[in-house]
Amino acid sequence: MRTLPHPRTGEGVALLGVLTLVVLEVTALATAPARDRPIVSGALMGAGTAAFVLVAAVWHAHRNAARQARRRLHETVDDSWFTARTLGGFPMEAVRPYLLGKDAPGLNRLYTAWILATHGEDAAWIERHLDLPADLTRLLVDTATRQRH
Repeated sequence: MRTLPHPRTGEGVALLGVLTLVVLEVTALATAPARDRPIVSGALMGAGTAAFVLVAAVWHAHRNAARQARRRLHETVDDSWFTARTLGGFPMEAVRPYLLGKDAPGLNRLYTAWILATHGEDAAWIERHLDLPADLTRLLVDTATRQRH
């Protein structure tokens, strides 16, 4: 079973990096002689802009990769996965309210989450990879866990 203790650790690291850069920039400006401050300031602005562009490019690439992975997963799932045996115990009555909402997930995605849950995947992993609400994913995983034991 995979665990994901801190799924958003990268955001904290990025924030810490930005704060460190700000402190270093303020220190560089404060210690630079008055006549050199415009040059130091320009260099720091250029470095800050380059860092921003780099972070934006990495973030964009990460988002695209995640979207493509989800798309590939949805494309590979077909109805042959969903047999009476693999869907045994699926909590349809408990899931029904989630299917009636505005941004309701597709039934195939819920069936896929169920199959993953019955095979031991944890809620955080399923939620992240199938883009499902946390409470719905937890419901599926808890039900699957009770059935296995």
